[in-house]
Amino acid sequence: MASVYDIPVVTIQGEETTLNQYQGKVLLIVNVASKCGLTPQYEGLQKLYQQKKEQGLEILGFPANDFLAQEPGSNEEIQQFCSLNYQVDFPLFAKISVVGEDKHPLYARLTQAIPERIGEGPWWKDLVDYGLTPNEPPEVLWNFEKFLINKEGEVVARFAPDIQADDPRIVDAINAELAR
Repeated sequence: MASVYDIPVVTIQGEETTLNQYQGKVLLIVNVASKCGLTPQYEGLQKLYQQKKEQGLEILGFPANDFLAQEPGSNEEIQQFCSLNYQVDFPLFAKISVVGEDKHPLYARLTQAIPERIGEGPWWKDLVDYGLTPNEPPEVLWNFEKFLINKEGEVVARFAPDIQADDPRIVDAINAELAR
């Protein structure tokens, strides 16, 4: 199984790369969207990044348009939106698919490594109330699902979309990995 570091990705500026440059850091990988009810999570993610980046945390945002077309913009529009509205300066990558047949290899690796989410509470039932059929594990449920990667590149935790960046479950898990 390929390491997350070896999987090809494209930056939001269009540069082909891998996550190799993040070896030895703790990563929080998040599929993001600009027109989602959870979009304000950018604020908490940016705050967490500012608090922990000097300790070795990198937050990596992967825009995806998989859920009700809530990320319709171009990569340039997405970057501009994140910068202007949430002052995001953590790394963003080109828009990808995180579910289905077109699922990016990174997300195939992440969901295979940890099929179940932490903190899946009543929020997903709201999706059902709106007439939607939420994805069953191991698929990504919705925008803003979070995967925690340790310094060795291993997927160590997965958090449901409605778990905020300042939730003790995320913060404690990040702190534990940073301390290793």
